[in-house]
Amino acid sequence: MLSAETAAIIRATLPVVGASLDTITARFYDTMFADHPDLLDGLFNRGNQRSGEQRRALAGSIAAFAGMLLDHPDQRPDALLTRIAHKHAAVGVTDDQYVIVHKYLFAAIAEVLGDAITPEIAAAWDEVYWLMAGALIAMEARIYAAAGDHGRWREWQVIERHEETADVMSLVLRPLGDGPVPPALPGQYVSVRVRMPDGVRQLRQYTLSGHGQDGTRRITVKRVRGGDAPEGEVSTLLHATVKEGDVLTLSAPFGDLALDGGDAPLVLVSAGIGCTPITAMLHHLTATGSTRRILLLHADVSRSGHPLRTDMERLAGALPEAEHIFWYERDAAGHARPGRMDLSDVALPEGAVVYMCGPLPFMRDLRAQLVGAGVAPRDLHYEVFGPDLWIAA
Repeated sequence: MLSAETAAIIRATLPVVGASLDTITARFYDTMFADHPDLLDGLFNRGNQRSGEQRRALAGSIAAFAGMLLDHPDQRPDALLTRIAHKHAAVGVTDDQYVIVHKYLFAAIAEVLGDAITPEIAAAWDEVYWLMAGALIAMEARIYAAAGDHGRWREWQVIERHEETADVMSLVLRPLGDGPVPPALPGQYVSVRVRMPDGVRQLRQYTLSGHGQDGTRRITVKRVRGGDAPEGEVSTLLHATVKEGDVLTLSAPFGDLALDGGDAPLVLVSAGIGCTPITAMLHHLTATGSTRRILLLHADVSRSGHPLRTDMERLAGALPEAEHIFWYERDAAGHARPGRMDLSDVALPEGAVVYMCGPLPFMRDLRAQLVGAGVAPRDLHYEVFGPDLWIAA
């Protein structure tokens, strides 16, 4: 995919450019938003901008893409690109915005690296950028086409609100209007668009954690409290203000983590609010009368803090070949295993396909445990809430 000349330049400069990418992307976002503050209205997540997560994810994805092109020159890293394309589609990224990003990104590269960026080096990295951008534009066009004209935004009415835990609530939603509802695969998410008190619209993605036979769908929202990270402004607003009868604006479902339709055994792994896509998969398996061998594994701080626990237990109990094991760091006696998830004495089904979701350190640890237990890396699928910092690691 890269010419021999370009590949040689990228290989030689990747260590230097990669080491500076965090500084480059910080400068890129600062200058772009200074000139285009409108991009923070209904597109970019300003919480991720404040925390630096978006900057680190962008830097990681560029470096990962370049590295993959060098390591596998005859292959396009579609697994990486598909995940990014779905996240872009969920917020409505358009083709022309890649031109804006290119302008400010390459200006930041020139400013940070100065004379080290010769015309030849700039041209080589330009080729990498447009290879990545072109592939994403094509993928996003197909995703948008599949969602249809009704897929961008639609109003849904809140018909039920349930308090799952002290910091987690579920909203059951009914579509308004007569148009068709875009289909959802078990594990996908939607964007919720809300107007903040300062007038700026913000988007956040929430998994469709359940559905009803009457066309209703459910999202489950964890309130992100302050501390080491900024308080979640959208989750806080939703928890404080949304009530039955209110109307929310939702996108079509997106996301590349979706349950396969095969018959291989399943291992469903989650921690905390990562249980939402796993619960959606359990709903689907129960509704379709699945007889697959299923091992459900979940870790949480405590039984009372375990979101959707009742759903997970009920759905697993309704599946003839399913069993579940929960781990609680507190109050585990009689209900679960104590402490953090440990698979050392868990019998994993042979040939299992694994789906997992949870905090990034949890998933890194569990991936190592699963691979060490014999699960093939190609059979491990995951979802990261927010920018994919796994790529950046």
